[in-house]
Amino acid sequence: MSLRDNLKRMLAPRHLAFVGGRSMARALKRCAEGGYQGPMWLVNPHHAELDGVPCVASVTDLPCGPDAVFVATNRELTLECVAQLAATGAGGAICYASGFAETGEAGTRLQEQLLRAAGDMALLGPNCYGLLDYLHSAALWPVAHGGKAVEKGVAVLTQSGNFAYNLSMSDRSLPIAYMASVGNQAQAGVAELMDVLLDEPRVTAIGLHLEGLKNVPGFAAAAHKALLKGIPIIALKTGVSQLGAQLALSHTSSLAGSDTLYDSLFERLGVIRVSGPVSFVETLKAAACGNLPAGNRLIALACSGGDAGLLADYSERNGLQLPSLDHVQRGELASVLPSYANLVNPLDFTTAIWGDGAALQQMLDSTLRTEADAAVLVLDYPSEATGERKECDLLLQRYSEALVRHGKVGFVTSAFPELLPASARERLHAQGIAALQGVEDGLAAWGKIAHYQQHRATLLARGESALLPLCPQAVAGEGVLLNEWQSKQALRAFGLPVPAGELSTPERTLAAAQRVGYPLVLKAVSCQLPHKTEAGAVALNLATPQALQVALEEMRGRIAAYAPQMPFDQVLLEPMATAPLAELIVGIKRESGFALALIIGAGGVLVELLNDSRSLLLPTTDAAIRAALLSLHSVRLLQGFRGRPAADLDAVVSAIRAVADYACENAGHLLELDVNPLLVGVDTTLGVDALIRLEQQP
Repeated sequence: MSLRDNLKRMLAPRHLAFVGGRSMARALKRCAEGGYQGPMWLVNPHHAELDGVPCVASVTDLPCGPDAVFVATNRELTLECVAQLAATGAGGAICYASGFAETGEAGTRLQEQLLRAAGDMALLGPNCYGLLDYLHSAALWPVAHGGKAVEKGVAVLTQSGNFAYNLSMSDRSLPIAYMASVGNQAQAGVAELMDVLLDEPRVTAIGLHLEGLKNVPGFAAAAHKALLKGIPIIALKTGVSQLGAQLALSHTSSLAGSDTLYDSLFERLGVIRVSGPVSFVETLKAAACGNLPAGNRLIALACSGGDAGLLADYSERNGLQLPSLDHVQRGELASVLPSYANLVNPLDFTTAIWGDGAALQQMLDSTLRTEADAAVLVLDYPSEATGERKECDLLLQRYSEALVRHGKVGFVTSAFPELLPASARERLHAQGIAALQGVEDGLAAWGKIAHYQQHRATLLARGESALLPLCPQAVAGEGVLLNEWQSKQALRAFGLPVPAGELSTPERTLAAAQRVGYPLVLKAVSCQLPHKTEAGAVALNLATPQALQVALEEMRGRIAAYAPQMPFDQVLLEPMATAPLAELIVGIKRESGFALALIIGAGGVLVELLNDSRSLLLPTTDAAIRAALLSLHSVRLLQGFRGRPAADLDAVVSAIRAVADYACENAGHLLELDVNPLLVGVDTTLGVDALIRLEQQP
């Protein structure tokens, strides 16, 4: 069987084995208590039984190769056990032991041995807590857990076993189909698990708790698959890497750190990024039932003006529209609600009809007969001791029934997270209605899911999600810097428009200037001058030979003072460009092992001050480049700002595409690249300065 087939076996196991001591006997018992129906074996060479569970002496004595095995022995015995399991035809092994690659060079060698021993058998870990499979009641897990069997739900993949343990114990009623602690991801990691989990129709969403990704192309392929299927991926990513920052010479590097590039990866693939554990869980709950809203229009209901106000505020904050009630709805509502009810959306239906089933039904039928994409009800339960929960139960019942009658997607939230009790949450989830805890987190979660649904078709049409990102490997040394002339000629070959200049020497400058024509720009050319302005190595708008001669001598003196060891032996003469509509920066940032990124932003001398940029991972598409341009705050300068003419955006996209094409072609040894500024005019787009740094070739 292939590795992928064996991973599928591990995620839908017909039989289980546990290798280890008394804790494994307890783990086996928890599976039985949780409802697992298949054969289970406990393997221990030293005991005939443990805690009443009979033991098999060796995995070689098992009647067949189990589909899934939890191996809880030390690392040396784990190596031996994995090899034996692979020989028996087992589907997959979960390796609990630590002491592998996370410990250094010696552990890395042991992990490589472990991989060789596993062969085509699926391997989760090592150094991981294991796998909770609530679709099949298979808890390959070393300690207690708080989940229970479900018919469908979300899959959660985390790099933290403690996060998984705490999530299973949380009082949030998140229906979890699978929870995997991926550990070292020696073989089966986030990407591989996602790919297989997406073939399980009962998985309605995938949650990722990450520090980083080991297999970016594999992740991208799986995330694109999820986007095609309409399965939301919700990511809680921690940590910000600064890989390579100490080597950066370009302006581009100051605009896009690693965490920014993760944002770019997630945006490209429709992955929903959240900020913390609570928003992670609530957003997963909003997606867990699989009933996603078609858009962002919401009909909102509350029984108090205060709650209605919260609904209005948090809807606006999260991009949710509240369409007005029409005159027919208002007339119908006026017949059932008191005169002081404010007949708007959000609707405060007041407590006057509290406990009146017929009136509640009439109110719900009037409000839900709308073009809104979804409905929300705010409801806080009192304590059970009050005896007043039956009225809340009645409202939930009528609300659930009305959603079905009107074919509406809906959810319920509460002003205070703890005032939506588990009994209500479970009842709602059984009917496919998300029960979100806390109106602020609830509306934020729903807003993210609504945006995902609205944006999904656009992302697929843009074409980027189907392209596997380039992930260049690390290169040694600081590389070699091309001078401006070399950089421009390299990019010109890929279609970047550059000024029709001439490379010359100081002695031949006047003759070259006659051929270029006045007014012109004079620049010193040297790979030792990545930023010429600071060195006084640029002179603009020189209109006569006399002005050129003066500028040349002044430049010689400034450079001698700025960099005494640098020879002043090459200059570049270019026609003076007309004033542009805007200046852009177009650059390439390399994050070794993660991505090669195209950075587009407001350029010129204000690049770091404005910090107005967007990042696209390569390869990319023209549609994605255009969308990134249009998302810049400064894009108005290109669109006829204050009566000025508009730029030719097709020409701008074409120029940026040339930079992207160069980078893709040279991905193996390109370290960084800047075109700054890219001058955007009405009819012309020109790259007037460029910097390229390449790996030093042997």
